[in-house]
Amino acid sequence: MILYHGSTVVVEVPRIIIPNRTLDFGVGFYTTANYTQAVVFADIVMKRRKQDVQYISIYDFKMEQASKTLSKLEFTGPDEDWFDFVCQNRNGTYSGCEHDIAIGAVANDKVYATIGLFESGILTKEQAIESFKVNPLYDQIVLKSDSALKLLTFREAIDPREVTE
Repeated sequence: MILYHGSTVVVEVPRIIIPNRTLDFGVGFYTTANYTQAVVFADIVMKRRKQDVQYISIYDFKMEQASKTLSKLEFTGPDEDWFDFVCQNRNGTYSGCEHDIAIGAVANDKVYATIGLFESGILTKEQAIESFKVNPLYDQIVLKSDSALKLLTFREAIDPREVTE
């Protein structure tokens, strides 16, 4: 399986680093199987860091082996379990089982806004979850352990602004 990671640096040797903010699926190395989503991530990171460079690091991932040997938490869509998991991670209150890999939809800016409306009591959980089903959500595959990272092999890195189709 090919995975992508968007950033302002080339990441040949991924590591799990404690972030300075709370993320959708907690601590881990964030990737996606969707190239377009990786470009969106790279652009967000570039703007956040006020830099003018971005890269898509490309990897081979042994998903079949990971599925057989590692613990995996997988969400098939934006359902109640996914919503609770994202909210708890964003709030720093997740206390459930830790997994080697977490897979599910990306909580983009629209999702964050909807979660805010839920947290302020404007939307019910059911209304919030239904609103996520209107727009497509890209995937994220978060490698949360060194065992998962060992199944990832760096291929190359590219500047997406230099890619012509």
